[in-house]
Amino acid sequence: MAAVSGLIRVMEKAARKAGGRLRRDFGEVEHLQVSRKGPADFVSKADMRSERTIYDELLAARPGWGFVMEEAGVIEGDPDKPRWIVDPLDGTSNFLHGIPHFSISIAAQEPRLDGKGWGDVVAGVVYQPITDETFWAEKSRGAWLHDGRLRVSSRSQLADALIATGIPYGGHGDFSQWTRIFATIGPQVAGIRRYGAASLDLAWLAAGRFDGFWESDLSDWDTAAGCLIVREAGGFVSDFKGRSAPIHSAQVLAGNDTLHSRLHKLLVSALKA
Repeated sequence: MAAVSGLIRVMEKAARKAGGRLRRDFGEVEHLQVSRKGPADFVSKADMRSERTIYDELLAARPGWGFVMEEAGVIEGDPDKPRWIVDPLDGTSNFLHGIPHFSISIAAQEPRLDGKGWGDVVAGVVYQPITDETFWAEKSRGAWLHDGRLRVSSRSQLADALIATGIPYGGHGDFSQWTRIFATIGPQVAGIRRYGAASLDLAWLAAGRFDGFWESDLSDWDTAAGCLIVREAGGFVSDFKGRSAPIHSAQVLAGNDTLHSRLHKLLVSALKA
C-alpha cells in the first residue's frame, strides 16, 4: 500500500465532504430547484453547493492556488503555484434523473517551469459518493482504489474488450463523427457502454472494469484526474491522432498499450471514411 500524501488527503477530504452533501441531495432529487444553463445541460443547487464546498476546503488547505471549475470558471492564483481543476458533479443529468452514477473529480496541475502555461497533472481524485469509492493517483506513485493498487486490464483482443464512450447530445459534440467511429469499433468489440460520467469511465478503465474509452468535446474538469489515474494504472491516453498531453478533453482515447493501438487504428480508419 502506498503512503497517502498530504496532497491526496486534502483532495479526498474535500471530495468526501462535498460527496456527503450530494448523497443527501440525491435522496431528495425530486425537490431540487433546477435551472437551465444550456441545451440539455442542467445545473442544480446541489452542483453549486458541491463546488462551493470543494472550493472552500481546497482554498483553506492550499492558499494561493488557482482554480479551474465548471461553474465558477477560472480563478487565478499565484502563477508560481499549482492550480486545482474541479468538476463538482460529473454526471449531472444522471443525478437529476435519479440515476446513482455520478462523481466528483479533482486534479492538481503544476505550472510549467518556463512560466508559459500549465504542465503536468501531479495528483487526481475521482470520488463516487453513492458507492463511497475513491480512485486516486499521484504522478510516478501509481493509481489506487482506496488502498488497493489499480491496473488496467490485460485483455489484448478487441473481441473480448468492453469499451466505454460518451454519446453527443443536445448540441454537444459531433454526432456524425461519433456515428462513424461507433460503426467501425462496435462490430469488433464485446460491448460498448455509455454511462454518462467521463471521470468515472476513466477511473473504471484504470480499475480494469472497462478495457477502452473514447469521447470528444469534453472539458478539462471532466478528464484531468482521470487521465492521470489511467496512466498511473499502466494505461495510455491520447487524442484521436495519437498525440499525448497532460490533459485530453477535446478528444480522448484510452486503454492498455495493445488495445489503445488497435482502437486507434480503427478510429483513424473511421475518420477517413
